[in-house]
Amino acid sequence: MPITETDTTVVLTHPENQKSTVTILKYGATVYSWKLDGKEQLWLSSAAKLDGSKPVRGGIPLVFPVFGKCTDSVNHPELSQLPQHGLARNSTWEFLGQTTESPLTVQFGLYPEIANSELTKIWNYDFELILSVELGVDYLKTAIEVTNPLKATRELSFNWLFHTYLHVEDVEDTMVANLAGSNTYDQLLQESYTEVQPVIGFHEELDRIYRNVNPERVIQVVDKGHPLHSVKRSNLPDAVVWNPWIEKSKGMGDFEPKDGYLKMVCVEPGHVHDFVTLKPGAKWEAFQLLYKDELNYQAL
Repeated sequence: MPITETDTTVVLTHPENQKSTVTILKYGATVYSWKLDGKEQLWLSSAAKLDGSKPVRGGIPLVFPVFGKCTDSVNHPELSQLPQHGLARNSTWEFLGQTTESPLTVQFGLYPEIANSELTKIWNYDFELILSVELGVDYLKTAIEVTNPLKATRELSFNWLFHTYLHVEDVEDTMVANLAGSNTYDQLLQESYTEVQPVIGFHEELDRIYRNVNPERVIQVVDKGHPLHSVKRSNLPDAVVWNPWIEKSKGMGDFEPKDGYLKMVCVEPGHVHDFVTLKPGAKWEAFQLLYKDELNYQAL
């Protein structure tokens, strides 16, 4: 069967290759495994909670309606009271079923009536989210639709991010390419600058937001000149690149093994440097596409 549903998960199996699968946890609508011909493409902590007790550490958590922790309590008082990364990854989504057979696609929905009630009491807005997960023979596409319902009485402002943990063999041999020339905010230095390095290497903790990245640019994760992952974005102008390294990994209880930072890098397409704002009745759509490609180096 191409689709297997349990009480907590949905598993897609590609009809042309039984070893290509994707597993989605209904809690958070989090993709926590994507295998291409049997080889895992995502990183998942061995201590990740898959029982709905907390957001998943690894895979592709969904960040909405706020990225990080909102500190602007004047302009966004409700958002500032939400936990880090909002409520989507803390809520159980409704499985809406299969939408197409080829490519194999399913959808999940989230709206205030079923979202985490403790958090919707804090952030009391109307919203409708539909996540589409599409499994190709050699790619994974995750697409989001955010609607501010016509019945809403006010504008909806939000961030969105696919918090994608990609598996690598050794992060010290790994580079992220095609972000040179981008306006960058370094969250560790708390400084903005233009990225001048042709590739991003990893030898210490790194946490950067690349803002308004050229939409034509394909971000690539490269290991010793060999492309491991290619990331294409639609309507997601920003990209966060993150690796916690040694000390931060030690401080996260659900990050295991503690040297797991060597096996992962987060490349996270999103809309986070400012807010998307929708009037009642308006809809916003975006997607990320993870796939394999030839080395496609794009200079400044």
